[in-house]
Amino acid sequence: GYSSYVWSNGATTKAITVNTAGNYTVTVTDAATGCTGTSAVKAVTVNPLPVPTITASGPTTFCQGGNVTLTASDASTYLWSTGAKTKSITVNTAGNYSVTVTNSNGCSGGSSITKVTVNPVPQPTITADGPTTFCNGSNVKLTSSANGTYLWSNGATAKSITVSTAGSYNVTVTSNGCSGTSPSTSVIVNPLPVPTVTVS
Repeated sequence: GYSSYVWSNGATTKAITVNTAGNYTVTVTDAATGCTGTSAVKAVTVNPLPVPTITASGPTTFCQGGNVTLTASDASTYLWSTGAKTKSITVNTAGNYSVTVTNSNGCSGGSSITKVTVNPVPQPTITADGPTTFCNGSNVKLTSSANGTYLWSNGATAKSITVSTAGSYNVTVTSNGCSGTSPSTSVIVNPLPVPTVTVS
């Protein structure tokens, strides 16, 4: 057996565990003869872990009904937080997305999180404070159910409008950059009767 071991990194144990790249040798001393010998060089290569990135095809904040494609940087295999195993995924729901890739050396690494935000589309309805069929000279107040910024079909920009003319009215509400239009409300204005007097 050997009486001593001296490794090129200074260790003196029979076995060493290394985690850095380099060329390693060991010099041993024969217990019986006192002679020393040095091993051939053993090269250790440490491959870096991949650090994948995610590229979005467009904004990662969008309105309900939209989507965005997320693409990972080049690798041998992919595993997304959704379970998908493709290089790209198309998402239409809010959440935090990441990908773990494996490179050609068999090393794996995970990306940072990409947050996707999906804003709801307003779905306004119109409430009338009274009958929408009335006689000329009266009016009705129409109010949007949804909050945001308003654009009525008659050009008004308030949450409520008071109308005294016949027509079909709707409102488009915008919130967080997303717009939705209400169903139309019909207002009917009946003319006043004009009586005639006959003298006999």
